[in-house]
Amino acid sequence: MSRQNSIFVGDDPFIIARRWLAEAEEVEPNDANAVALATVDGDGLPDVRMVLLKEIESEGAGQGAFVFYTNYESAKGLQIEASGKAAFVMHWKSLRRQIRVRGSVKREEGRKADDYYDSRALQSRIGAWASQQSRPLESRSALMRAVAKEGLRHGPKPARPPFWGGFRIKPVQIEFWADGQFRLHDRFQWKLSAETAKGDSLLPGGWSVARLAP
Repeated sequence: MSRQNSIFVGDDPFIIARRWLAEAEEVEPNDANAVALATVDGDGLPDVRMVLLKEIESEGAGQGAFVFYTNYESAKGLQIEASGKAAFVMHWKSLRRQIRVRGSVKREEGRKADDYYDSRALQSRIGAWASQQSRPLESRSALMRAVAKEGLRHGPKPARPPFWGGFRIKPVQIEFWADGQFRLHDRFQWKLSAETAKGDSLLPGGWSVARLAP
């Protein structure tokens, strides 16, 4: 299988990722935008958890980012702030495909973060204020008391907490993977590099793309 006339076709990896996600949203039973997000702690020990990807930004010419939202003071938030890097994999059993991403990370805490926060259910917005994410919790009832307290404090239109917002992953590598018979899978790795390896093709945005062995 070549990239031409296949599910891998395209000169912009963000557009391909958007297309794959749109296809997955038609068939996945739950959370087609779920990703397994990997970070490392101060000792270099890997950590991973599921989060929901909220946007695949595509600015054209191979430029874009992957955006999700969380508590900046959570374990993942602190780990990202310390390293400035993260990786994730998005896997769809129904399509038998996955996308792997590695890159640098910066906060998204401007108007876009405000707009996304305002779009959430009121209970979720209040919950963002009430939950000290990743830290020890005395009990479920203690959490619900905190939710009630913050609900009274902020009312029906709470502002976005200063410790809550987005992270934008700017990839340096993106891999598109599709299942093949007898485990002979198709893998195409997109990589940002000043030099193009032999056999790679140079694409807009400074990307090179190469087929990888399964």
